[in-house]
Amino acid sequence: MRAFFSVDLPDDLAGPLADAQATLEGADGLNFVDPQQAHVTLKFLGDVPASAPDATDLDDVLAAGERAVARAAVDPFACRVAGLGVFPSLGYVSVVWVGVDEGGEALTRLHEALEAETTAIGFDPETHEFTPHVTLARMTDARGKELVQTAVRERDPVLGQFEVDEFRLTASTVTPDGPVYETVETFPL
Repeated sequence: MRAFFSVDLPDDLAGPLADAQATLEGADGLNFVDPQQAHVTLKFLGDVPASAPDATDLDDVLAAGERAVARAAVDPFACRVAGLGVFPSLGYVSVVWVGVDEGGEALTRLHEALEAETTAIGFDPETHEFTPHVTLARMTDARGKELVQTAVRERDPVLGQFEVDEFRLTASTVTPDGPVYETVETFPL
């Protein structure tokens, strides 16, 4: 199964996320993410076998998630979703996102704990710095890049706040209609 650790946004932020996406609707080449599936990815794992003798499997990943909760030592906290950004840069846009400007430190601690625990059991380390964010769209070509650049420079939307009291291991199945997510396990803080 293809899997990642994430913090889900509540349903009441789907509308504000859709509104933020609407400000980018004229940008050709963008594929928008379903606001109902909005989340902050803490650690992408890739393929995780259900069971594998002599190899890392789902039980190992679940144990790593439990250890990460203890390692991060993060109590439930509030996050505020605000501000637009892009990866990797304004000159070359592949992902458009909205950031987390409050609660980002706690999300970073969770990410770092998950990074340490999952690399210890054989998963590849991240190759880039962690930036707490929620993906709004992926850019498949540069036709709409100027509109995205202008939006990032001129808009600073505040989408709302939510409480984080858990993260989850999420299974992702890629379909022609977009990814389908299923919770494998929840990890209370």
